[in-house]
Amino acid sequence: MPLGWSWLPRSWFDLARQAALWLSFVFAYQLVQAGAGHERGEALANGLRVADLEQDHVHGLLELSLQQFARSYRVLDGAVAFIYWSSEFAVVAFALLWVYLRRHDSFASLRNTLIVTNLIALPFFYAFPTAPPRTFPSLGFVDTLKDSSSLGNGHGLLPLPSNGYAAMPSLHSADALIIGVALALLVRSRARALWLLWPAAVWFSVLATANHFWVDVAAGIVLAAVGVLVTQALTSLIRAGRFRQRSHLEAACHDESLVRPVEPAEGRGKREESDADNERAAAH
Repeated sequence: MPLGWSWLPRSWFDLARQAALWLSFVFAYQLVQAGAGHERGEALANGLRVADLEQDHVHGLLELSLQQFARSYRVLDGAVAFIYWSSEFAVVAFALLWVYLRRHDSFASLRNTLIVTNLIALPFFYAFPTAPPRTFPSLGFVDTLKDSSSLGNGHGLLPLPSNGYAAMPSLHSADALIIGVALALLVRSRARALWLLWPAAVWFSVLATANHFWVDVAAGIVLAAVGVLVTQALTSLIRAGRFRQRSHLEAACHDESLVRPVEPAEGRGKREESDADNERAAAH
């Protein structure tokens, strides 16, 4: 390996290939997700159903209380906005990069879990478009991100297509849980405690910015658990298939080695005489 590459678990080409695969997935996923459920009336109706469900069972909107609390402190208001914008793309990307460089054996598992989890969520965005709380000012919600940041969906340093009605389930919540638990298990320092707190910080931010109802967050937590289980099941099936294929190849090679042509006795005797003559000639 060339000098200066020793810190890479593999090659620059492999790192570039993995980055290209991940970015391609992100952009393709955002394009597909952006086309889901743009019926504003249906999305608003579903959002109100979620709000009514919460009001009937918990006698109030938890998200509204959290947003009012966060907005009463300028630093906290800015912090929840920053966590919301950074959690889904920047933190996930940097976490994947760190795992690739420092815990490479776990990289494929983490990457695949994130991909499978996001793919599982996609049909729900089409089947059940849901407006987030910020679209209901009549309920007292404020679009925190619009007021506190120049960045918005589809704008800023990474302009990606977006879907304003893909609130159920919360991918922010699902991905934060997967990243938080994975890094807490892989980090070998006191920072693992911070990663355990990361999911809770993201859950608080998505509620305090009025981008999700707590029911969306709960659905995101379930989504993360299902994504992990499905990924493990798929990995086991793939490994079992490879093991069976390798076993068949080994068995075939073993059988082939046992089937050797038997040389007739007459031919074997002539060959032995020829070898003896060659040895006598070499001796003289």
